[in-house]
Amino acid sequence: MKVLVTGADGFIGSHLTEELVKSGAEVRAFVYYNSFNSWGWLDSLPKEIKDQIEVVAGDVRDANFIMHVMRGIDCVYHLAALIAIPFSYYAPDAYVDTNIKGTLNVLNAARELGTKRVLVTSTSEVYGTARYVPIDEKHPYQGQSPYSATKIGADRMAESFYRSFDIPVTIVRPFNTYGPRQSARAVIPTIISQLIAGVEDIKLGSLTPTRDFVFVKDTARGFMELAKCDAAIGREVNISTMREISIGDLAQNMIDLINPKAKIVCDEQRIRPDKSEVNRLLGDNSLLYSLTGFKPETPIEVGLQRTVEFIRNNLSVYKYDQYNL
Repeated sequence: MKVLVTGADGFIGSHLTEELVKSGAEVRAFVYYNSFNSWGWLDSLPKEIKDQIEVVAGDVRDANFIMHVMRGIDCVYHLAALIAIPFSYYAPDAYVDTNIKGTLNVLNAARELGTKRVLVTSTSEVYGTARYVPIDEKHPYQGQSPYSATKIGADRMAESFYRSFDIPVTIVRPFNTYGPRQSARAVIPTIISQLIAGVEDIKLGSLTPTRDFVFVKDTARGFMELAKCDAAIGREVNISTMREISIGDLAQNMIDLINPKAKIVCDEQRIRPDKSEVNRLLGDNSLLYSLTGFKPETPIEVGLQRTVEFIRNNLSVYKYDQYNL
């Protein structure tokens, strides 16, 4: 199949692109245009992988460009999005334009071009704080940040195109993905980069929220398995581990592993508004398993060690002494 990955320059997108190439797919990678001709994390891939990727730079907000880039494509993995929750407090308009309108552009192009499969990337943040656990796909939605509200909007737009126009859409809902190449706007690289840099006062926000962390290679595999599954069309499917850990416990584990002299310090600017903080996320992956026979398999201890190794070797790309929105 010829596949398109939007947001291929990002964290999950670069891993998914790499795994698709290894699987034998013909891959077109859509990256965000910039005057530096940077392909984001795709630039870090081995040459033998990069040489097999057709890279196209543009903007997901441009409907005409999306129509152009999707021509001749069998399957679209739509990951392009603005994802940082704190920044969405400052720039909600940009999140609407990118996350909702960008998804609409992909769906309209798929309708016009007859694209065989479309996988729209959701997020566990659409659920808000868990009302029950584990969270299955029937859990209510709650927009606790402008980011999550726009992802709810994008998901419902995807559902509407499936129901109204029979577009073969699957809504893929990863829980908190982590691993090599993740930026310091996420909590795990924030902790690890400070520790590796020798910082002993580890600045964090709230420590009590729990998260269900999924290693990035498992997230990529989940996408690929769902793309092959016709029974997943019209469905929204969690990718989760059914295991949770609090941010405080996670940080202490990393301190014990890397620098036992360090301690956690509360940084007020990192604390989210009380009604906006999602306090608990623990996902049910039974639907994913029943549809595909796959569920995430990388133990968090193994995934964290791989992440530590990556950040140790690439510390220069992390502004560990700043709060990364």
